[in-house]
Amino acid sequence: MSLNKVQLIGNVGKDPEVRYLDSGMAVATFPLATTDRAYTLANGTQVPERTEWHNIVLWKKLAETAEKYVHKGDKLYIEGKIRTRSYDDQNGVKRYVTEIFGDNMEMLTPRAAQPAAPAQPQAVSPVAAAAQPENNPSDDLPF
Repeated sequence: MSLNKVQLIGNVGKDPEVRYLDSGMAVATFPLATTDRAYTLANGTQVPERTEWHNIVLWKKLAETAEKYVHKGDKLYIEGKIRTRSYDDQNGVKRYVTEIFGDNMEMLTPRAAQPAAPAQPQAVSPVAAAAQPENNPSDDLPF
């Protein structure tokens, strides 16, 4: 038996780069930073803060969601698996890349803290909406 599972909570390093394959499938990539806090050992030794950068890869609907809603600085929970691939660079040197292929993503940044979306005109102003009675059967409930 084996297990390849990663759970990360961190901050997005830059807006996701999304590309679409010939089949129409979306692929999003972006860096995610996780940071271990600084601390002091019992003997007084200072251990500095340490930040790790993870290469996140999302596919299909998850990639499309990231394209619309994920921005630099957002806090995310990512769950997925570690994948390592290799390639030869332009000098013929073999390079290795470790990526996190996300299976699940939760946006942890409060909506109010995210960059404002363009304002959309409302069909009815709040004052006009309050003046119009609604036919709502729950209005008859005593609570």
